[in-house]
Order: sequence, then structure tokens, then C-alpha cells
Amino acid sequence: MTTGGPVKRHHWIVRLAHWLSAVLIFGMIGSGLQIYRAYPRFGERGGPYLPQPFHDVAFPQWARLGGWLAGGLDWHFFLMWPLMLVGAVYGIFLIGSGEWKKLLFRPRDLGAAIRMQKYYLGLIKEHPPQGKHNALQKLAYTFIVLLGMLSVVTGWAVFKPVQLHWLTALLGGFQAARYWHFWAVWFFVAFTVVHVIMVLAADPASLRAMITGTYRGRFDRDEP
Repeated sequence: MTTGGPVKRHHWIVRLAHWLSAVLIFGMIGSGLQIYRAYPRFGERGGPYLPQPFHDVAFPQWARLGGWLAGGLDWHFFLMWPLMLVGAVYGIFLIGSGEWKKLLFRPRDLGAAIRMQKYYLGLIKEHPPQGKHNALQKLAYTFIVLLGMLSVVTGWAVFKPVQLHWLTALLGGFQAARYWHFWAVWFFVAFTVVHVIMVLAADPASLRAMITGTYRGRFDRDEP
């Protein structure tokens, strides 16, 4: 499972995209919470309202970016352009380099994902064989890419509800588009928390690899 020496793990484009995305996404979340503060519910005034646990919740100031509605909007619209650019560059790199083959979760990975989950739960003791990424990592990365696409689509439906009225209507209307856009925030937060915990608990060497580009640890094979 390990060759004993460092192996090249992440291209500089992947590393740069990873850290830029992390900073930009948290900026988008903070400014989005500031925007949400102006109308902390989903549905037309007077109801009925779409169900969610943050109805009329006032998020603390430290979690918000912008100071007021206009400031939150300015930050949100300012940060979305570099975030989409980073996502586009990353996507082009994955396709052009063939790296997507090592990240895409396929139906055949389901059994390996179940075995990996059993390992993490302590139900089996031996770490299942893996390549550069295990099946659960592939599932998480595929999910987060799809979530990013959903965030972009719903974000544009909210940003341009008149010009893109067909898209807004397809998503169920303006309030429904806001609703799904907002839920994407919490999936990003949940993913980040689980991602950090798993990296630190299961494979800290992968954190260094995302900084230096080289990996030396327990799981250093690089085949798909």
C-alpha cells in the first residue's frame, strides 16, 4: 500500500484551486448570510413559508460579511466571478489532464464505498485497497462538484430572475430558487467540517500534500 518514498500527488493548479475556492466560498457564505438577514424566510410575505430550521434566525455578526444588505450584495456579486473562474479553470484542468477519471464516482465504486465506510466505523480492521482516492472520497468529490453546479444555477436564477425567468420558473420560482441556493450553503458547511475531520483523523499527510504537492504516507499509490 505504501512505496516508502514521496510521490507526486497534486498539480499546482489543483492546489491553487482548492485553497482559493475555500476562501471564496467562505466569503460567499458570509455575504449570503448577510443578504438572508434582510428577509430570513422563504416564501412570499404573509406565507405560506417553505420549511427550514433557520426561519427568522438572526445569524451573529461574526458569521456575516458586508455589514448591511447592500454590503452583503456587493461582496456576494464581487466574489462570485473569481469563484466561477476558479471552478472553470479547475474543470478544464480535470478534463484536459484526465484527472477526472480518478475523482468521478461510478456505480462500480458502490461496493468499495461500503467497505470503506465499514473501515471508518471500525467494523473491519484492514484498510480496503485504494488508488489515489478511495471510493468514499470519490463520492464526496463528485457530490461537491454537483453541489457547486447547483449553487451556480440557483444563484443565477436569483441574481437575474427577469432575464433568466425560464430558469427561475424551472426551479419553482424566485423563493424556491433562494431556498435551494440557501440549502447548498449548509451542504458546503457540512462537507467542509466532515472533510477536515476525516483528513486530520484518517490521513494528515494528505493535508501536507495539498500544500506541497507531494505525498508521503500510508496510502501513496497513484493508480486510478
